[in-house]
Amino acid sequence: MPVTAIYARQSIDKKDSISIETQIETCTREAEGEEPVIYSDKGFSGKNTNRPDFGRLMEDIKEERIRRVIVYKLDRISRSVLDFAKMMEIFTKHHVEFVSCTERFDTSTAMGRAMLNIAVVFAQLERETIQMRVTDAYYSRSHKGYYMGGRVPYGFKLEDTVIDGIHTSRFVPEPEAMKQVKMIYQMYSDPAVTLGDVRRALTDPDVLAAEHKAAWSTARISEMIRNPVYVKADADVYRFFAENGANIINPVSDYTGVNGLFLYRGMDAGQDTRKQYDLKGRDVVLAPHEGVIDAEVWLACRRKLMKNRRLAAVRRGTRSWLTGKVKCKKCGYAYQVTASKATKAGRYFQCSGARYSVRCKGAGHTIYADEFEAYMADQVKAELAKLEYLSEGPKQKEPETNEYKIRIAELDREIEGLLDKVAAADDTLMGYINRRIAAMDAGKQELQKKIAEKTEDHSHSAGEREQITDYLDKWSGLEILDKQRVADILIDRIEIGEKEIEVFWNI
Repeated sequence: MPVTAIYARQSIDKKDSISIETQIETCTREAEGEEPVIYSDKGFSGKNTNRPDFGRLMEDIKEERIRRVIVYKLDRISRSVLDFAKMMEIFTKHHVEFVSCTERFDTSTAMGRAMLNIAVVFAQLERETIQMRVTDAYYSRSHKGYYMGGRVPYGFKLEDTVIDGIHTSRFVPEPEAMKQVKMIYQMYSDPAVTLGDVRRALTDPDVLAAEHKAAWSTARISEMIRNPVYVKADADVYRFFAENGANIINPVSDYTGVNGLFLYRGMDAGQDTRKQYDLKGRDVVLAPHEGVIDAEVWLACRRKLMKNRRLAAVRRGTRSWLTGKVKCKKCGYAYQVTASKATKAGRYFQCSGARYSVRCKGAGHTIYADEFEAYMADQVKAELAKLEYLSEGPKQKEPETNEYKIRIAELDREIEGLLDKVAAADDTLMGYINRRIAAMDAGKQELQKKIAEKTEDHSHSAGEREQITDYLDKWSGLEILDKQRVADILIDRIEIGEKEIEVFWNI
């Protein structure tokens, strides 16, 4: 014979929450002397139906062992409109009454069922409002630089601090562990060093003492290099994140080359955790701790990782050392190398856009691989010859150089703001906008001139140039992978147009 059932749920123990025991006691009085069957789920949310005893209750209803279900309050059994609608459909099909002790719903009448549905809507609204408040609080606190929990990055430890009157924590370096971090960045900033080389150095007993060893892998090293928590964030770092579509919370004037950064997923970044390399939509927040890695070194490592990932995405063929470097200026697609016994040359470059919907004609003629590779080898030698004047090592960045770059970034933002007003501007306002933009642009050029006077390009050391020059002297006898290595260091991309070839260098 079908019996009365009581269902109780409590997600977490809090002072203002109704305990399982209190819910059952109140519902038992509603049973009017009948001995009910108890179903209870403790530690489970009402936002879905993935609850053990709730599932057992629904199975018993389908077996028609239950004739009435009593709950303390509607949201104890469901906080989802969709889940509740499905549940009530099953209740109705099996002639089960539903009773809420505190809200007094009578499902035997049309008005009672309507009021019940309205109550469910408000229960779901309350849950979603709470979730929104929690999310807003998280982003508000993270944007102020508060420690938001989680694993402490290698090389740091936590210490208590107070920010804007709020007790939180901040990172402080652990000297011995931070030596390894600095070693990782210094090694990987060398274009010729791979993640595998770094890992082997970190596990070499001749390099590090046993007490300072850790479980190193290339994945862990890559994750560390991507983390901006280590960088001394300056205007160049600001520009890097801006160019890659990140949401930068602090103004560029705060990027003084002292503090590290926090990188959060961001409200607009989506849920796809596979896009950990993608900075678009990520929130970048200035951290309260001081960075430990110079901006130049951090950026060199970060960009190297990004470039390696792009190259990995392009299948590096064995038909040419320029594979993956050559693009069509007209359609943007890559030039691919085709080998054919039908032609005298044997190998030739062809725009891959010709194979897709764009039906690109490329440069309009065949580019023979042997001739093109010889041409590019001469271009590489000529470009290296320009670097002979460079000194053995990089100069220390002067403090005022970063100040100039900060001001340039501020001028860029002011110019963008004025350009946004152009559509609604009359002749008078347009005159002002034009004069103001011209003045700011002149200011930018003057600042860029000062930067050029104070800095020199030291992207490659003399030792690296000697290694590359040695490769070029033996060029004809090199394996294709060695030639690709030189191309990766020196060449960003090559664009082929109708009548011209333009080379974009990394140096």
